[in-house]
Amino acid sequence: MTSSGKTAPVCGHLDQVRDVTPDSPDSCPECVARGDAWFHLRQCQICGHVGCCDSSQNKHASAHHAATGHPLIRSYEPGEGWWWCYDDQVAFEVEGSPPARAA
Repeated sequence: MTSSGKTAPVCGHLDQVRDVTPDSPDSCPECVARGDAWFHLRQCQICGHVGCCDSSQNKHASAHHAATGHPLIRSYEPGEGWWWCYDDQVAFEVEGSPPARAA
């Protein structure tokens, strides 16, 4: 809670979220280009970049954050609705925001 009695936002970067279009419907384009596999996908909520997770060999979602400074991703796995802020190091869900891809 803040001194005004309101709950503080879980992440200080939600004002950067944009209405994004994913740059891939179901794959990590950078892994595809390299002929590599990935485990799970993440979508940047600033520009729509789709990259593989940190459990994947290439960690393209984290590499995108490092290259661009874009702090917010969300799961791009079917049915998953959680988000992650690299800068605040926090996972959370956004009320009223359905998963990026239906289950």
